[in-house]
Amino acid sequence: MVCGGLGLQPWGVLNQGIARHTGLSIGTVSIIVGAAVLLLWVPLRQRPGLGTVSNVVAIGVFMDGTLAVVPDVRGLPAQIALTVAAVVCNGAATGLYISARFGPGPRDGLMTGLHKATGRSIRLVRTSLETAVVATGFLLGGSLGVGTVLYALAIGPLAQFFLRIFALPDRVASTPSLPGAAVEVALPDRGAPSPSLPGAAVEVPAPSRAILPG
Repeated sequence: MVCGGLGLQPWGVLNQGIARHTGLSIGTVSIIVGAAVLLLWVPLRQRPGLGTVSNVVAIGVFMDGTLAVVPDVRGLPAQIALTVAAVVCNGAATGLYISARFGPGPRDGLMTGLHKATGRSIRLVRTSLETAVVATGFLLGGSLGVGTVLYALAIGPLAQFFLRIFALPDRVASTPSLPGAAVEVALPDRGAPSPSLPGAAVEVPAPSRAILPG
C-alpha cells in the first residue's frame, strides 16, 4: 500500500505521518507505536500472547524488508494492482494469525479491552479508534486516499473469508450422529480394538490416530 501510493490503512497513515516527522523508517515507527499501544493494555488488564509480541516486532521488520525489495511503480494500473494485492494479503494475514490462537495484536487487544472497560459496542470502539488514528496521521502528513476507503470496506469480509479457510479443527472431535460420517478414534496401542466399534480391530503404529467410517 505504501508503494501503491493510493492511501494506507488507518494505522499505516499514522505510522507514515510519524515517520515523516522523525526520520525513522515506517517499519521502525510501526514497532514503536505497537509497543506503546501494548502498554495501554496494562490498565485494561489485557493479557498478551506470543502472537501479540510477534505482531509488534514482525510487522515492522517485514514492512521495511518489503519496501527495500518492492520497486517503485509508475502509472495508475500498477498502483491499483499493488493496493488491491496489499489489501488481500492483509486479509489473509489476519486470518492466519487469528487462527493460530496465540493472542491478538496490540491494536485488536486495545479495541477489545476498551470494549470491556467501557461497555460500548465493538463497532463503536473500533470506529472511534480508527477515526482518531486516521485524523492524527493525516494531520502529520500520512497518505489518505482511495486505498484507505478500500481497506476499510474490504478488510472485514476478507478476514472472515480467510478465517474460514485457515480455521484449525478441534483437537478432539465428537462422534457425529449422522450415518455415514467419519469417526475419529484414538488408538494408543497397536492392534487395540476400537472402543466405539465392537469387534473391529485396527492395527496402526502407536500413537497414531485412525479415521474410521461410521
